[in-house]
Amino acid sequence: MNDQQNPYDPYYPQPQIIGYDAYGQPVYQQAQAPQQPAYDPYAGQQQAYGHDPYAQPQQPHAPQQPQGPQQPVYDPYAGRQGQGGYAQPAYDPYDTYGGAGQQWQAAEPAAPVAAAPAGVPGQRPAPEPPAAPQTPRRPAPAADGGTDADKEYRTEQFSFIEEPDEDSEDVIDWLKFTESRSERREEARRRGRNRVIALVVVLVLAAVGGVGYLWSAGLLPGTGDAEQQRQTAGTGPQQRATIVLHLHDTQGGGTSTALLVDNSTTKQGTTVLLPNALAVADTEGAATTLGKSVEEDGSSGTRDALDTLLGTKIAGTWRLDTPYLENLVEYLGGIEVDTDSAVPDPKGKKGADPLVVKGEKQTLNGRAAVAYAVHRASGEPEIKQLQRFGQVVDGMLRKMPSDAANATTAIEYLQQIADPSLPEKDLAASLAKLADHAKTGAHKTALLPVGQDGVLTEGAGDSVVKEILGGKVTAVDAGGVPRVSIKDGTGEDAVEAAKIVLINGGYAFVGGNKVDSQAKSEVVYGDDAQKATAVEVAKTLGLPDDAVAKGKPAGTAAVTVVLGRDYEIPGAP
Repeated sequence: MNDQQNPYDPYYPQPQIIGYDAYGQPVYQQAQAPQQPAYDPYAGQQQAYGHDPYAQPQQPHAPQQPQGPQQPVYDPYAGRQGQGGYAQPAYDPYDTYGGAGQQWQAAEPAAPVAAAPAGVPGQRPAPEPPAAPQTPRRPAPAADGGTDADKEYRTEQFSFIEEPDEDSEDVIDWLKFTESRSERREEARRRGRNRVIALVVVLVLAAVGGVGYLWSAGLLPGTGDAEQQRQTAGTGPQQRATIVLHLHDTQGGGTSTALLVDNSTTKQGTTVLLPNALAVADTEGAATTLGKSVEEDGSSGTRDALDTLLGTKIAGTWRLDTPYLENLVEYLGGIEVDTDSAVPDPKGKKGADPLVVKGEKQTLNGRAAVAYAVHRASGEPEIKQLQRFGQVVDGMLRKMPSDAANATTAIEYLQQIADPSLPEKDLAASLAKLADHAKTGAHKTALLPVGQDGVLTEGAGDSVVKEILGGKVTAVDAGGVPRVSIKDGTGEDAVEAAKIVLINGGYAFVGGNKVDSQAKSEVVYGDDAQKATAVEVAKTLGLPDDAVAKGKPAGTAAVTVVLGRDYEIPGAP
């Protein structure tokens, strides 16, 4: 409240509000203080206290002219103003309320008062009222409810906040609704995040578990046991099971031979195709070809000849005639082969559609599979027919059951007489393992390379014989027949003559071929245990002892003889 307002007088003129200060309090227009007349002790009593019923009427008198200089009348209350510049009220002897209801007015400076009139007979000056006790005045209350010195906010100033409002309940309900909906949304988002995190954790655990299973099972590329064993092939012993397959063409004649190798160490299956021109030793130790050995020496003699030539161990022989091959393919529901040539129907009329169509992923029934396996067009080398036979064997293995029981049923369905070296159950077990490799892509077909003379070509011992078959040239046991090969570097045809000499000397001839001409002859051995044998071979052929040298024999031969121009051909003029 402003100091210029008078809350106790409704008729007191209220000043005009002209603005608000920095604290939000109203600022009033300052009014000009009115001019007060000169102090009159007698007139002041009537103006201050109103009508006095006991006062005597005053006689009017004429004003006296002042004589001499006027002295101001002593005012005992002048200068005794209240604290803060407020004047003390005049004493009222009739005020029984102790000054209650008094008006607080700002003190005005005392003005000089004219001297009392003198020389009026019968009238004395009015006595001065006794001095009223001075009461300390308090500062006027400020508009914000405090004092000018202490403008602090109090609780009651904000009492309007606690006043009830007709819309308060609706507002509270709306706030509760908004808060609850926000909480529900936040809870939904939190649950969604938890579900996503749980799903990610499950997927990660599943992936880790799957990778761990594949790693433990050796199915991951480069981490399995098979891959590790392939990388260490040749550095340690490996378990192999090898059987020899002879396909006999009962219609056109001839045979086709392949070795079926199951490497249980590396989990790899291989079909090794053997050309019929491969030079082997017969039962008497004489040189012959594989094709002749199959027809003349039978399964047992041919198996032994291959063991001797390749330095491996063949477990048994599976003889499969073309009618049995047709029945087996029909039992398996046909095979799928990428054919490289169209094959006419042997029983069809001239100009009829071919039995086998050239193209990729051709489905062949029993008759078509047999026709494709033995097909050899005019002028084609033997290798082309042998490769078609290998394709049929691969397609058959991919359709063969992978478990031994069902494979046994398929073999028994053929009702063929099994070779004594390989009963039906053993044959079915071997085929089931090979079928498992073929279905997982761990089966391949390789060709044993030979020259025109039937001798293994250079490098065949490392790529096929050693890595696939596990063959190794070892020292021949006592009483065994040393294997000897010949390379003709004389510039003439000396292989046949040298072969006769070696066979007559008790050695097994395993092949010979021509090489570039050279001056001196050599007798090469690979194993120190074969040095004595090499010396004996040199003497047999009439070569000096200094021709014997350590080196690398060809193929699986224990000793290789390289004939030079210094070699004297027996019987030559």
